[in-house]
Amino acid sequence: MQHTITTLYCLCDDLLKAMEHHDDQQSRLSSSEIMTIALVSAIYFGGNFEKSRLFLHEHGYIPTLLSRSRFNRRLHALPTTCWETLFSLLAQCFKESNSSADYVIDSIPIPVCDNIRINRCRLVKEKMYRGYCASKRRYFYGFKIHLLITGKGQPVEFVLTPGSTSDTSALKLLPLELSPGSTIHGDRAYNDYQEEDLLRECADITLQPQRKKNSKRPLPLWKEFLSKTIRQRVETCFSLLTNMFPKHIHAVTKNGFVLKLICFLIALAIKCL
Repeated sequence: MQHTITTLYCLCDDLLKAMEHHDDQQSRLSSSEIMTIALVSAIYFGGNFEKSRLFLHEHGYIPTLLSRSRFNRRLHALPTTCWETLFSLLAQCFKESNSSADYVIDSIPIPVCDNIRINRCRLVKEKMYRGYCASKRRYFYGFKIHLLITGKGQPVEFVLTPGSTSDTSALKLLPLELSPGSTIHGDRAYNDYQEEDLLRECADITLQPQRKKNSKRPLPLWKEFLSKTIRQRVETCFSLLTNMFPKHIHAVTKNGFVLKLICFLIALAIKCL
C-alpha cells in the first residue's frame, strides 16, 4: 500500500507540473494531494473520500487535514482534463506494450438506483438513463461504461454514456487512437458493416465482432474460436472494476457520480501497471 500511495502522488504531482497547473498561494493542500486522496479512496475504500482522507492524515501521508466540505469543493474545482490526461498517459503505456495489437470492447451497466426508485432519484431525471442489459435480462437506471482494453486486460479508452445508448453508438464516440493493423474484438452488439468498412479504410483497424447466425459476413470457425477466447478477458477486467465498487456508489450530484466512476477507472489502470 505504501508504494502504491507514493506512486499515485508522484504521478499526480508530475502531471500537474507538466500541465503547468498552479495552486493558490493560500492553499493548505496541493491539488496533487487532492487527486491522491480520491484515487486512494477508489483503490482501497470503495470510493469513500472521508475514509481515505482520514487514513492518509492519521498515517502521516498528508499532514494537513481539510474539512469534508472544503475537500469536496477543491476536488470538484479540478479541471476534468487532469483526470483525462492521467488516464491517457497510463493508456499510452499499455498501447505501446501491446505487441499483439488485439483489443476488446464491451460495456457494463452502472445503475444509479433501482427501477422502483426512479421517480425519487435526484441524480438523473431524464428517460435516456433507463437502459436494458441483455446479458442480465433486466432494465436498469443509470450509466454505461464502454471500455476498450488490450488483449492482456489493460484499459486504454473509455466513454461514459446514459443507459439507453447502444453499443454501436458508443463505439463512434471513442477516439480509437490505435496503431494501424489493430483488431478490435466485440460481441454481437457491435455488428455494424458501415463502421467496419470505415475503420478499415481510414485507420486500417479491423472491427471483428461476434457474428449473428444470419450474418452477411460470417467468420471462419478458427477466427470465431480465437476471438471468443480474447473477448473473455474483458469479463475479468469488469470483475476487477466492480470489486472496487461499494454496495452503493454514494454521490449527491451527477457530476460527483461521474467523477467517482472516472476515479475507479484510473484505479483499475493503476492496478494493471
